[in-house]
Amino acid sequence: MTHYRHAAIAAVLIAGASAASAQTTIITREPVESQTVVRTESLQLTPVQRRTVYRTIVRERVSPAQPTVEYRVGTRVPESVRLYSVPQEVAVEVPAIRSYKYMVVNDRVVLVDPATSEVVAELID
Repeated sequence: MTHYRHAAIAAVLIAGASAASAQTTIITREPVESQTVVRTESLQLTPVQRRTVYRTIVRERVSPAQPTVEYRVGTRVPESVRLYSVPQEVAVEVPAIRSYKYMVVNDRVVLVDPATSEVVAELID
């Protein structure tokens, strides 16, 4: 009789083990794409800040970008265009533009978001 009881216990353990393995859950995660910060709000500068940024950058005398191409706010800048870092003295006075790059086109300073390559502002005197 004990032989049957041991056989029954063994059968229950085997059945339980196979049922437990059937309930195994595997959780997979979606691959995380590059975590770039996308700015959804437009760059808001006062007239004094715009004038300060423009005049300081124009004094830098950087090589102008292609004058035949027209860049507007929201358009993407090709990778072939050379962008410059905002000068430290401007970043101190106008911290809102510290993370942007710029280029000069047709006597205009064009601020570009380096994460998205989009034009965020055009500054003229």
